[in-house]
Amino acid sequence: MKEIICRIHEEDVFVKANTDFTVDLFSKDQYRYTFWDKHKRQLYQSGEFTNEAIDLLYISLMVYYADRKISRKIEDDAWTRQIKLYIPVLEIEKWNENKELLEKMLSFLSGDIWSFEFRKRELNQKEKRVFRGIKRQKKKHQPKAICMLSGGLDSFIGAIDLLNDEKDVWFVGHYGGGKGVIQYQKTLIDKMITQYHLSAEQFFNFFASPINGIEDTTRTRSFMFFAHAIILGSAINNDISLYIPENGIISLNIPLTNTRLGGSSTRTTHPFYMKLLQQLLINLDIKVKLYNPYQFKTKGEMIKECKDQQFLKTHISETMSCSHPDVGRYRKDSSPSHCGTCLPCVIRRAAIEFAYGVDLSIYRDKDFQEKSASQNLRSFKLGIKDYENNAIDTALTIQISGPINDNIDNYCAVYKKGMVELKSLLDQYNG
Repeated sequence: MKEIICRIHEEDVFVKANTDFTVDLFSKDQYRYTFWDKHKRQLYQSGEFTNEAIDLLYISLMVYYADRKISRKIEDDAWTRQIKLYIPVLEIEKWNENKELLEKMLSFLSGDIWSFEFRKRELNQKEKRVFRGIKRQKKKHQPKAICMLSGGLDSFIGAIDLLNDEKDVWFVGHYGGGKGVIQYQKTLIDKMITQYHLSAEQFFNFFASPINGIEDTTRTRSFMFFAHAIILGSAINNDISLYIPENGIISLNIPLTNTRLGGSSTRTTHPFYMKLLQQLLINLDIKVKLYNPYQFKTKGEMIKECKDQQFLKTHISETMSCSHPDVGRYRKDSSPSHCGTCLPCVIRRAAIEFAYGVDLSIYRDKDFQEKSASQNLRSFKLGIKDYENNAIDTALTIQISGPINDNIDNYCAVYKKGMVELKSLLDQYNG
């Protein structure tokens, strides 16, 4: 087991023998994150954040630190790690009451075994300064909804659909190292501001990244991403919906082949994970309701049914769906782009062709020519063949990545429709 001590302010002198890391979150040599520092006046427009949501943010930062700093390769199965975090919190009784739920949720999300030990703390000076700024701000704003904005196609469609019904929305983005995401986020934000006459103050974009991370699977990144939006939502006086747009195929996280059971898998919006996270928010009295409006839609259906077809079609190529857009820099490409051959890219390509008949996005290897790409193609086609010949009940197939207790017929339907979209694309290639 790897044990990590977290400190949130300089007065914290907690120590424990035989731990592996001590992380000072106030040290820029160990962790860089911008929530309290970047665009403070944006934070001032809300009410005060709840203690529980502040705790959740720090817990998510520390979980992400452990995820990046501890290699999976050293484990017996080259995957499952045992990680214990010692974390100071403001609301220690609530976190002790919900420790098992937190551990269960994160273990499902990352595939590791997590445990926590909490200790009591008070607000630090940085937090107090922000709270004073919030109190000084006379004009407060309470949006009608909050929406995640990653720079990907799904989140772009989600933003468009939401804005066609309601303009009073806060959008929350996150970026880490590399340039593959941030430039796409900025481009989409500029286009949306112009198209829908929005204010730049409606867009929050936060940086968070441990220094010199060594593990690239980063399954817990989404938890940290969501926590930034949840803390903003905690400052709203009323119940508020947090929109997390993602197509039903990616959400279900059904491995196309066994190769998808490894590092590229994600359970970001899996129904079981979302259910556990929602229960945690309820238990913490954080009045944020998680909502994926596309749980039962394929990516192709999302495109076809988007409420502003002209705007989407004009800017669809300016979204980023690739799981590793920065890889092209090793080939001295001038800018990040889609690889065209990872599963998110293949699902994107299939969806755009399903909706529009032709995909004008730029891909580094559209024809699966590179060695790893040709291996992906064979793997994907084998997965389609297995699907077509599979004697296992679809209701069982959709639960390979996690239990589903309701809406079984709807989940089965979106899985089948998604596989049809994928087959249509993959049948064009020999492999």
